[in-house]
Amino acid sequence: MDLKSNHSSPILTDPMPITKPRLRIHDSLLPYSSSGFISQGPFLTIPWKKPGLLDDVLSTSWFDAMKSSSPRNIIKYNGYDFSSDDVDVAYNNWMLKYPSALTSIEQIVSSAKGKKIALFLDYDGTLSPIVDNPDDAFMSNAMRAAVRNVAKYIPTAIISGRSREKVLRFVGLKELYYAGSHGMDIMGPVQPLADRTTEVKDESLYQPASEFLPMINEQVFVSLVEITKHIEGAKVENNKFCVSVHYRNVDEKSWTTVAQYVQDTLKRYPRLRLTHGRMVLEIRPMLKWDKGKAVEFLLESLDLSSSEDVLPIYVGDDRTDEDAFKFLREGGHGYGILVTPAPKESNAYYSLRDPSEVMEFINSLAIHKKSVSRFDLYI
Repeated sequence: MDLKSNHSSPILTDPMPITKPRLRIHDSLLPYSSSGFISQGPFLTIPWKKPGLLDDVLSTSWFDAMKSSSPRNIIKYNGYDFSSDDVDVAYNNWMLKYPSALTSIEQIVSSAKGKKIALFLDYDGTLSPIVDNPDDAFMSNAMRAAVRNVAKYIPTAIISGRSREKVLRFVGLKELYYAGSHGMDIMGPVQPLADRTTEVKDESLYQPASEFLPMINEQVFVSLVEITKHIEGAKVENNKFCVSVHYRNVDEKSWTTVAQYVQDTLKRYPRLRLTHGRMVLEIRPMLKWDKGKAVEFLLESLDLSSSEDVLPIYVGDDRTDEDAFKFLREGGHGYGILVTPAPKESNAYYSLRDPSEVMEFINSLAIHKKSVSRFDLYI
């Protein structure tokens, strides 16, 4: 794979066009054609300017954005504030626009009639609960069993902001597709070597931002660890193609300090950009590549984008998952399912409240596909 020719400019654009197969992906990863409308809403955004403008970091909008990503604060929806006592009422009203994927399961599987389903899953907050220490975000054995079971009938991928190696360790299932670092590190299922020894090999690794590895791992990560080490509760996580600075356990009075340190670091690297997730600031390559692009890559890498016999479903809980929701909705490809206990605007079609409902939904899909497979044996 020749990636060097795409990196002559100091600011990267799209990598080489996706026109040739790069992964031996299950042939049911095909796009779905349908119509739909775009739900435009005030989903959390961060005002970003070129590195070096600290006024951005210290502005009220930055601070408000950091606060709004915290589940401990007042919930904002459609311009209104909801206290915890009002959340259930607001959530029930919100579900009129984003109905539960559980109560809509018959509608979803009906849409998949005569088609194959491709399942894409976020990790944190979707397969595992959100925890104070990101290193403790373990999925339950029941969830692992559910994912393993659905992967028998449906090609399944995990698309996470975590490094691919880390999310693979958390999930522990070799039969899945993995896209780590927000889709910048993609691999297919691990297969045994030809001589059928116990050794295994990674399947067709794809890394559109590979040239950034030394900069991110040897410079940015090391620098952020050093300058934030005195801030109690701050945690810097190396996610291979991006560096995540968690402030979930930092006193709110120190949040602007965290943001300033991140911006101070960023301004030294004009080819990197800053994004915001749930209680985390992330530095990543200035590359037009995100979770939506990862889904697109998996759907187009075998030049099967014109096919209409698959229904992609993406389940996620974070702002970064909106890129995948938007891709599915704008292209009429399939359905996004937002995991959230509180109302917020999204490009998703459906909703689930928490990982326990995600597991129930996954099990329902597996039951449906298993029954369809059995029926196919008799026709």
